[in-house]
Amino acid sequence: MSIRVTLVCAPSPREVHEEELVLTDGASAQEAVRASHLAASRPELDWQSLQPGVWGRAVAWDSALKDGDRIELCRGLLVDPKVARRERFARQGARGTGLFAKRRTGAKAGY
Repeated sequence: MSIRVTLVCAPSPREVHEEELVLTDGASAQEAVRASHLAASRPELDWQSLQPGVWGRAVAWDSALKDGDRIELCRGLLVDPKVARRERFARQGARGTGLFAKRRTGAKAGY
């Protein structure tokens, strides 16, 4: 019996590798990557250092896949999202600019 899964990886910003695979029942995430064309198309990519996930939830490389699963290979974050937001807010200047420039009459500040 075989299963159909989708392998998705973003090897670099604004680039997505998506591939549908037909695997044997009980195949692992590691077997799915080996069966794909990802390693051949991107030989410089160290895919074993990426974090595998199924539908947005982290899994181990040896976890069994089910029919219809979407395997996502996630890169590590370069910047903490909270820090990035604080820096963007600090760059925009006074509260009367940026996000807070247009305010409805009678509305609270920031809404």
